[in-house]
Amino acid sequence: MGPFMTVSKSAVSRVDSFDWPAIESELDAQGSAVVGPLFNVEQCRELREAYGTESLYRKRIVMARHGFGSGEYQYYAYPLPPAIAELRTAFYPHLAKVANRWKVSLGMDANFPADHETFKSHCHQAGQDKPTPLILRYETGDYNCLHQDLYGEHVFPLQIAILVSEPERDFTGGQFVLTEQRPRKQSRAEVVPLGLGQGVIFAVHQRPVLGSRGYYRVNMRHGVSRIRSGKRFTVGIIFHDAK
Repeated sequence: MGPFMTVSKSAVSRVDSFDWPAIESELDAQGSAVVGPLFNVEQCRELREAYGTESLYRKRIVMARHGFGSGEYQYYAYPLPPAIAELRTAFYPHLAKVANRWKVSLGMDANFPADHETFKSHCHQAGQDKPTPLILRYETGDYNCLHQDLYGEHVFPLQIAILVSEPERDFTGGQFVLTEQRPRKQSRAEVVPLGLGQGVIFAVHQRPVLGSRGYYRVNMRHGVSRIRSGKRFTVGIIFHDAK
């Protein structure tokens, strides 16, 4: 069993030791925050090399067939590889606090439970019982269109993308891009640079922004620009499951 299949206690405990006030401030201001590295060099290598191990995954998507862009990705099957499952569990309580605060800002009930297992059970009771963590593979010329990862009634408003290839060595191009559609204004785009093993927490769908008359909603989308050379792999941790 390789490193990515085993739980790194230091990596999991490190989530709790992150500067969460700073992360929350960045999420409130920009809708995204860079964290990590969350995987080490060996874990990143094993994640890439395991892409061809069919038993790890429940579904493979070729993007061009669905108009999603160019490239492909695979959803992990339950049980998730422990290192991915542990990060999903470890991040959730911190992000649930942000998610509930955002809901209150938008005049909604703060109803995300404090632990991921309870939230996951709510998803499963609603028929959303398929795991959503995934790994994406891009080769030269591939890209990912701007999109939102919505899979059913229960949507957790934050997710994480972790780069498991090294920029400028394994690939060039392929920047992670976020766009923000503000009411009665043109869209704002932001490129988020990541290093090997680093992750970006970002808004899945909508987030609150404080204006002169209180909070209002902005619509968020994310994607990946064209890969100019090489191969790029990314692990995505989505907290709600799918139908």
